[in-house]
Amino acid sequence: MKIAQVTPLYEAVPPRLYGGTERVVAHLTDALVDLGHDITLFASAEAETRARLIPVRDQAIRLDPAPLKSDLAAHMTMLAEVLKRADDFDVIHFHTDMIHFPFFERFADKTLTTLHGRLDLKDLPGVYERWPRFGLVSISDDQRRPLPFANWKATVHHGMPSDLYTFSPKSEGYLAFLGRISPEKRPDRAIEIATKLGKPLKMAAKVDAADKAYWETVIKPMVDGNALVEFIGEIGDHQKPAFLGGAEALLFPIDWPEPFGLVMIEAMACGTPVIAFRCGSTPEVIEDGQTGFLVETMEQAVAAASRAHLLDREAIRARFELRFSATAMARRYLDVYGDLLARRPFAEAPLAEVVTPLRPLEEDRSFAAIA
Repeated sequence: MKIAQVTPLYEAVPPRLYGGTERVVAHLTDALVDLGHDITLFASAEAETRARLIPVRDQAIRLDPAPLKSDLAAHMTMLAEVLKRADDFDVIHFHTDMIHFPFFERFADKTLTTLHGRLDLKDLPGVYERWPRFGLVSISDDQRRPLPFANWKATVHHGMPSDLYTFSPKSEGYLAFLGRISPEKRPDRAIEIATKLGKPLKMAAKVDAADKAYWETVIKPMVDGNALVEFIGEIGDHQKPAFLGGAEALLFPIDWPEPFGLVMIEAMACGTPVIAFRCGSTPEVIEDGQTGFLVETMEQAVAAASRAHLLDREAIRARFELRFSATAMARRYLDVYGDLLARRPFAEAPLAEVVTPLRPLEEDRSFAAIA
């Protein structure tokens, strides 16, 4: 199949430091190439990809030192480039929320849109009622709850390359927090859990401008006054295996409807169990008592963190490889692409199916579902 992947332009593909959506797009794109498909990636120029790259901006927006820039203008320019080439693709896969809807109405039946963010925002229902022809993919079943009427085609959980993070058979005895310093991520809970257990806590986290006051007034005083807590700051992919692999457990004490939570599977790839509050997607990602523990109170979280070392780290890694590899994710998306093509009125079959009509369907499509 000829597939376009259209990513947000806020971070590089993959991100240099913090970033979820662009990291997932990078992993998906490379996995689709490895499975033999013709992939074109629309992204900023510093993207590292095995696909054909169409650079639409000189660099990603967040780390661009230019003092004045317009994210709207950058994304409109990218959409114009995609629209110019729309006839070249069997499927155009957008990861840009809903900004493309008005421009691609006549191509809606060849598009797929993965929604990566929270959907409980005031203005969103009107958009999905106005443009119902665009097929949508959720990254967890829980993410769909605010928009049950939307044109959902599938839920596809995130994945990442199996060889990106190395398995760590033994921890170094500390707890870890990885993500953003923001009220909904509840780093204060992580500090409280570690303190009650008397265990070291390492925090690798980004502080956005919007969360600076929260950092300065709430979290920084908790860090500065606690000898058990080490604040490392924002880290990139090359630092994560050692950081997560050395942890006895990853603390994921969220207090919001997390759409997925990529850090959970990053920890699992290292064999590290996850202590997650039962909120948003966490029950879909964490298998309670196997890859971590799901909790609802601070008392439960402290108790779970105290016995995380009893879980089998090899088994956790094995569950990651089965459920959350990049190849598993890509094959699930290929199922959705194939269904999209099959339902398109008067659509021509992809070339591979035309020239090899006698091959079995599963082999022909090459994307049998994986658990």
